[in-house]
Amino acid sequence: MPVTVVILIGLFAIQRFGTHRVGALFGPVVIVWFVSIAALGLCLVVLIPHVGIAVSGSRRWLGVSWIRFQPSELAKLAVLLFAADVRKANEKVQDQGSPLPLVKQVIAVGAGKGGVGKSTVAVNLACALAASGLRVGLLDADIYGPNAPTMLGVADQTPQVRGSGNEQVLTPIESCGIAMVSMGLLIDAHQPVIWRGPMLNGIIRQFLYQVEWGERDVLVVDLPPGTGDAQLSLAQAVPMAGVIIVTTPQMVSLQDARRGLAMFQQLGVPVLGVVENMSAFVPPDAPDKRYELFGRGGGSQLASESEVPLLAQLPMELAVVQGGDAGRPAVLSAPDSATAAAFRDLAQRLPVATAP
Repeated sequence: MPVTVVILIGLFAIQRFGTHRVGALFGPVVIVWFVSIAALGLCLVVLIPHVGIAVSGSRRWLGVSWIRFQPSELAKLAVLLFAADVRKANEKVQDQGSPLPLVKQVIAVGAGKGGVGKSTVAVNLACALAASGLRVGLLDADIYGPNAPTMLGVADQTPQVRGSGNEQVLTPIESCGIAMVSMGLLIDAHQPVIWRGPMLNGIIRQFLYQVEWGERDVLVVDLPPGTGDAQLSLAQAVPMAGVIIVTTPQMVSLQDARRGLAMFQQLGVPVLGVVENMSAFVPPDAPDKRYELFGRGGGSQLASESEVPLLAQLPMELAVVQGGDAGRPAVLSAPDSATAAAFRDLAQRLPVATAP
């Protein structure tokens, strides 16, 4: 019971005063307390047989006098505290206003796992928004797998650097009516990016703050897959109009998409909806036929259980692959295709479509 009371008081203090103030005052005490309890529990488990309380045949709970806790619950608590910290930082950014005053809206495109066509969605969505007359920027935050330059046909170009010292800024590359920056423009085609979290966070902030974005109606951010540093950095760095979750109908994709969607909800980032990619294969010689290769209804199921809209169901078409490889996305290279029509409809369903 005392442990529960301490945890509840800590959560209330963080919600009321913020992690930074609470941490400055109680951080050292809490750290010493947790380390002491963990060390004591570990020693007892190792040195004293049967010290744990049996649960279903295994010692999953640790019990020492009146102290009783489950290690997995401590992990959950750590996640909740960290999410509360990021959410607080996100709310602070929202209250203070955008550090990108010339950018009206920031919309992120994310996915729980790779291989679902997230970058294809981000690039084609940006093209559809630009084709509707909006001033669009594209930030390729998929640092480890930057594909946007290839899809936009600018993989051989390098952005110019203006200024000197701390005043240096990058000039984005223009293609298909979009201003774009990407790690793929700064490294060789076959060079891997082997960075830890702090360096990843730094380059994302540079792409946000040290790029000459100019006046933009919307900045589309292509996030890396999963739930990691890039997503947290973006949530803390700039207020977002929302995030789009991309998935395919198959079960393994939906499992990871649920995690990604839940993460953004915990961080206080609005989830605009779900896009189901590869919903059905449309043969080029029989455009009236559809073959559901990866199952049916996965996107609508995820949207329904998460209480968010199903924004689009994108078919599999040869034009999408050909356009991406040729550096001219399907929205522009195959405007009469079912995929292009779906992207135009998706662009109209976003809040930026009605932005002044």
